Amino acid sequence: MNIADRIQNLRKVNGISQEELADKVGVSRQAVSKWESEQSVPDIDKIVIMSEYFNVTTDYILKGIESQKQGSEKAVNANVFVIVATALNFIGLITACAVWYEKQVAMALVIGLVFMAVGCMVFGVGFLNSSQNTKGNAKRNFWAANIWLLCFIPFSVVYNGLFSRFTAPYPLLTRPPVTFLSFCLVYLAVCGSVAYIQIKGRKSERGRQ
Repeated sequence: MNIADRIQNLRKVNGISQEELADKVGVSRQAVSKWESEQSVPDIDKIVIMSEYFNVTTDYILKGIESQKQGSEKAVNANVFVIVATALNFIGLITACAVWYEKQVAMALVIGLVFMAVGCMVFGVGFLNSSQNTKGNAKRNFWAANIWLLCFIPFSVVYNGLFSRFTAPYPLLTRPPVTFLSFCLVYLAVCGSVAYIQIKGRKSERGRQ
């Protein structure tokens, strides 16, 4: 593996396009393309910038030599925290709905929201301490999945507040079907739009790689 292969491998492993790498390093996309196709070699100052960005040593980019620290202390992929946060948010929603169904107490909302708050905190803290180059995709993955979970209870509370005297974590069918249909349409429109934007952005990034 030569320097061109190592630059390309670092870029692809970290899920960024040639254009994004060019922006980070301060060159054109064509320059990055030439580096990866062995038509030219990056200047030493660009290699230093790339080593800091990819959290590797300049020796690794130039010669393929990994430092002992680099081999043992690699930053965690931010998508790990997306999975944990999504699981906590899902548990919060299911628990809130189950408690309300059994006991019809406002504590059901508190339990659900606490779980979701913890889930968001896990993602936030993990996101800050994870690999820099996995953050973009992780943020899109988080919102594409969790917008559906995080909006369900607030939307349900508003719906129930308008059409009943209860504050349940899911929409209560106390009104004609048309009101529930309105809830579904608004919920799907808002959450679907956010999820679509995130998925489209993720595909666009992959298409530029």
